[in-house]
This record gives sequence, C-alpha cells and structure tokens, in this order.
Amino acid sequence: MAVHALGMIAWGERERPGEPFTSERIALSIHTNPVVVRRVLADLRRAGLVRTRRGARGGVSLARPAGRVTLRSVWEAVEGTERLFCGYPAGPNPKCPFGPLVAGYLESLYGRAEASLKASLGKVTIEQLARHIAAHLRSTRLAAAIP
Repeated sequence: MAVHALGMIAWGERERPGEPFTSERIALSIHTNPVVVRRVLADLRRAGLVRTRRGARGGVSLARPAGRVTLRSVWEAVEGTERLFCGYPAGPNPKCPFGPLVAGYLESLYGRAEASLKASLGKVTIEQLARHIAAHLRSTRLAAAIP
C-alpha cells in the first residue's frame, strides 16, 4: 500500500500538479478504507517521505524528490526492523542435535535472501515507478479514470 500511495502521489505531482491527493482518494485506488491509508501515510511521514497538509486544499505530497525515494526506504519506513523471514518462535529444542543445525542453516540462508531483496529494492525508485505508470496510462488512455 505504501508503494502504491507514493507512486500515485508522484504520478499526480507530475501529471496533475496542484491537484491534492487525499487519503480518501488514495484509498479509492487501493480499494481500502481511508483510515488504513492514513496509518500507512503516518509511517511514511515519520520517515520523512511525505508531508501532509490539513484543510480544504489539504492532502499529501512527497517530502523529497521521487528519484530519491527507493523501495527499500519505503519498506523500512513501513516495516522498520521487522525481519522478512521468521525463524522459530521459541527456537528449536536445544537438546536435539538436529534442530539447532537446521535453524542455523536457515538463518544464514534467510539472511542472504533478505540482504539480496533489500539491495534490489534499493535500486528502484518511486520516480521509476511513476514514469512506468505514466507511460502505460498514456499508451492505454486510462489516466482519466484515476480517481
């Protein structure tokens, strides 16, 4: 949802400058409740990725250029230090010779996978997403249908 919201905001700032994007408008696109979007936007605001403005012309805007917002920074804003892969809730049985070995092996494997995913997300920006969406919308003439 966070990437969706940021992509929509970035696209709107390029294609419809001055038109406010509200949590209600973003929620229509995501197909969820505006309260859910406001919670996500609060995480993004705390991370310095968006600014919010109240009032009649209020809405949300990017706090920095879309080219400087990576998908990794969005992930970290929403998920924080949450691990991508979970291990054992209570750990394997320490008396079993097999369990700790499996846990250690998986921990190493999951650590490499998570590092690889984060590195990949760090190479993609919201600007790239917005450009991709804008090009697709122009080619299919669907931009007018965006709420």
